[in-house]
Amino acid sequence: MDLATATSELYGGAPEDFVERRKGLAAEAKKAGDAELARRVGALRRPTVSAWAINRLARSAPDELGELLDVGAGLRTAWASGGQIGELDQRRGELIARLARTTASLAEQEGRPLRESAAREVQDTLHAATMDPAVADEVRSGTLGQPRSYVGFVPVGGAPEPSVRPARRSVAPAEAKPRGGGGKSREEARKRQEAEKEQAEKQRRRRLAEQAAAAEAEAGDAERALAEWESEVAEAGRTGTAVTEEAERLRRELNAVLERQENATKRLSMALRERDRAARRATEARRRSDEARRKLGG
Repeated sequence: MDLATATSELYGGAPEDFVERRKGLAAEAKKAGDAELARRVGALRRPTVSAWAINRLARSAPDELGELLDVGAGLRTAWASGGQIGELDQRRGELIARLARTTASLAEQEGRPLRESAAREVQDTLHAATMDPAVADEVRSGTLGQPRSYVGFVPVGGAPEPSVRPARRSVAPAEAKPRGGGGKSREEARKRQEAEKEQAEKQRRRRLAEQAAAAEAEAGDAERALAEWESEVAEAGRTGTAVTEEAERLRRELNAVLERQENATKRLSMALRERDRAARRATEARRRSDEARRKLGG
């Protein structure tokens, strides 16, 4: 067993079996003497409902999913080369809508219909897979643990950042300076430095904005996961309450049945005693009757 095999098995199974199976695989790795593999298997996290649904899609409809991911790769290439993206973008929208319906149908067949929030996460993840090749690899492998989203208009690799060169300061030798031109050269250098600083600042602010957007997206993912698990906790609580009430009702019924059984046992025991007593009396009466007849006959 290696990490890839363990991961594929865990994320390909039912969510409710994940924790127990993870514990078993980690124990197998530890027993085999691979403590590092045991640690990494134990660190794998149970997938959310939307992530599980996409993992099911990757296993049940790999060709259709592959078509979407190929369209995504074509889009990224077109963005990078300045090619036409209209038809590719339209095709992407059609495929995402179709695959979202397929995912919902697969989840319903498994007895886990997707809530509205989970359905949105499925679409967000499929969209992100067309924009970011790393997400595409995750989705294709069917080992997604959390839903993914992509913030931005340009896909990864679609518009490389222009490099920002540091300001260069050069001073010509004193004897090479034309008379009267020093002030102009210094002014040009100053303007060039200010322009480069302004460009660097723009790049810095843009990177900060992208980082903020990524952090916001990550926070949104975490909040959606939290909401989903809170809903799961509430549903599990309601199920637990119902099961407890059912168990209490069955316990009361069992107690009543046991009481009736005890009464029936007592009744049977008394009936057996009385029957035996009656049998002895009947035997004795018959004996006396027979004896009286013999005496009368004699």
